Amino acid sequence: MPAAYSDDLREKALAAVDRGDSKSHVSCTFSISRNTLDLWLKRREVMGSAAPIRHYYRGPEPKINDLEAFRAFAQTHGHLTQQKTADL
Repeated sequence: MPAAYSDDLREKALAAVDRGDSKSHVSCTFSISRNTLDLWLKRREVMGSAAPIRHYYRGPEPKINDLEAFRAFAQTHGHLTQQKTADL
């Protein structure tokens, strides 16, 4: 997956569109696709900012919510087999 464009580049490209430059000219000037520029404009309209989404988690959510409680459980019952642990 390619790296996200910088916030500075996004702001400069959107400022150029706001000044009245054509989207095609802006996309050529900043070496971005027209689709990317349209997505930034739409994101700014909906979210108020064209900044990328940060703190994105890949993969499924962890099944253990309370890690400290799990560690305490493992310390206490770590000697048991899977079957005996499941019977608890």
